[in-house]
Amino acid sequence: MTTPRISGGHAAHASRIAALAEHPWRLLIGGELRSAGEGATFTTFDPFTEQPLARVPDATVSDVDAAADAAAAARGLWRAMPATERAALVLRFADLVEAHADELAFLDCVDAGSPIGNARFDVEIALQQMRMFAGFALEMKGQTIPASNALHLTVREPVGVVAKIWPYNHPLMFACRMAAPLVAGNPVVGKPPEAAPLSTLRLAELAAEVFPPGVVNIVVGDGPTTPDRLVRHPAVRRIGFIGSEPTGRAIQRAAAESAVKHVTLELGGKNAMVAFDDCDVDEVAAGAVFGMNFTWSGQSCGSNSRLLVQRSIYGSVVERVAALAGARRIGDPLDETSEQGTMINRAQYEKSLAYIDIALSEGARLVTGGGRPEGDGFDTGYFVAPTVFADVDPASRIAREEVFGPVLSVIPFDTEAEAVAIANSVEYGLTASVWTRDLDRAHRVARDFEAGHTWINGSSSHFPNVPYGGVKGSGVGGKEECLEELLSYTEEKVINVMFR
Repeated sequence: MTTPRISGGHAAHASRIAALAEHPWRLLIGGELRSAGEGATFTTFDPFTEQPLARVPDATVSDVDAAADAAAAARGLWRAMPATERAALVLRFADLVEAHADELAFLDCVDAGSPIGNARFDVEIALQQMRMFAGFALEMKGQTIPASNALHLTVREPVGVVAKIWPYNHPLMFACRMAAPLVAGNPVVGKPPEAAPLSTLRLAELAAEVFPPGVVNIVVGDGPTTPDRLVRHPAVRRIGFIGSEPTGRAIQRAAAESAVKHVTLELGGKNAMVAFDDCDVDEVAAGAVFGMNFTWSGQSCGSNSRLLVQRSIYGSVVERVAALAGARRIGDPLDETSEQGTMINRAQYEKSLAYIDIALSEGARLVTGGGRPEGDGFDTGYFVAPTVFADVDPASRIAREEVFGPVLSVIPFDTEAEAVAIANSVEYGLTASVWTRDLDRAHRVARDFEAGHTWINGSSSHFPNVPYGGVKGSGVGGKEECLEELLSYTEEKVINVMFR
């Protein structure tokens, strides 16, 4: 297969890209934009050109301590502010993000390799979620309980300093989810991904214009030292993490070793899409390709990376999926017509290629893709073509382990019970979908899925205030993107008023 590379995007923005190397990137600590301790820096790279983009601060342990201490100092002022006033500042912040939407999308595009259209969409979702959480400010309600002739009531109070740590696949969008703990009355220390920190560091500059000192703090470091110290800091009471399952377990361990802390984890997935033979083949194929998130080069925990198809339509679906995946336009992330950009870095690129080799060694049948795209101009850039394997053994590594790359495994099944058993056979339980025209079967299968977020005749889409989160190895501690997320940053206090 030869996939044409789209050109011109980076050339058209060469001056903007060059300016990133000159920009004074800073941490945000206690309302002050400043360099890391001892002036330490590290380099972030453009995954399309493989060239350096910028030198950014490399936070030390003392920087993390300063950020957490600043958040602790701001706690009293911020929690005392009426919820509606906190929400008003979050809305003002959202307006600033919207005013800089083009710049922020550009930063995610060149820093993370996400196509520019996707990066703009992430900004739109970020704005939607920030404004949604601000709108929930008066929903942090308590209750009265008629337990006796006394007055028994509950109130919701801020939990304290919150650490938010997020991954590189949606840097700006996840950074803006700091809105939830902020509306709830908690100062935040945010730690963006070292692989793609630029949009968050620019966001820090905007936050400094809006929030009182110490309410929003941003630290980033190259390696595990920064997040480990943040998780262990005694002032941090609540930790919200999005990322890989191994890192999630490390955060649980570090938090437990330092104190009793409230930890929520939204982790990886090896998600199943199950298609029965009463479905339209074209609709199933389109849903599978959409749900695989090839647009983000498969770098999404919610991707339906296992496609289970009933045997009577299996061959037709495989053929159609291969055609759709093979026709996708892959190239320069800054080109407006690119449908897929790059992997985030060389490590993820090589990991995807390694799993492709594993799949071949396990006997899976390659039907499209299989490595770096062919054609002129693909000698640089961390590109992996949309890859589809058929006849995959459900017990094989490619069917059980998260690749976090553009690799889809197609598995045949015969019965409903077999399909459910295969879907539930992995350690993950983030998402799942069932495609059928049989309403009874649709609800039966959705009920039997061991997954936190499911679709019937759909895939991948998220909706405002619809809870998102997984079970098993895919997460713990509560749902996100909804009112429940906001409430998770509060603690319930009981007040018993005894009358004399």
